[in-house]
Amino acid sequence: MLPVHINREAPQSLAVPDSFEASDSFDMRLVNHGGSCHVHIHLDDALSEQAAIDVPNHHVDGNGERLVRVTRIGDGTARGKLKVVTAYGATTRYVDLQLTEPVSTDEPVIVGEELSKPQPRPAESSPFERRPEILVGVVLLLGLTVGTVALFQNAVLVLGVVVLVVGVVAALVVARSD
Repeated sequence: MLPVHINREAPQSLAVPDSFEASDSFDMRLVNHGGSCHVHIHLDDALSEQAAIDVPNHHVDGNGERLVRVTRIGDGTARGKLKVVTAYGATTRYVDLQLTEPVSTDEPVIVGEELSKPQPRPAESSPFERRPEILVGVVLLLGLTVGTVALFQNAVLVLGVVVLVVGVVAALVVARSD
């Protein structure tokens, strides 16, 4: 990362390293130590054949930071000047920038055989297997229903008990699935 300090020593001041070397795309870190400002960044002709800056003009908030990406567009080498300007041209600094050959990664990526096969999914268990007390509750409620029918022999009462049993079972299943 290439650091650029703005307004650190005095208003409208710029501090940049004398030189910087990169083999790939890199970020410039604009650090503003004072009031908000605009910064203009420019690559000379030699560097422009191997790298690019999408937007050359950047606003940096007061006491803020901003990253500016310098993207490699070629794979050769280049040496040139990176110009950094602020205060509407009143302050200009240059960085001797050397772009070296990108580091090649000719080594293949090895993927394990086990990663090429779908992973087995665990079997879904029913709520009755996870919580056997639900099954016991359902059996007890069914027994209550049969007992109510035998005792009162009333269809409306039986229907009410059945609705109650279904509601309790549904509530237990939903509560357990969360």
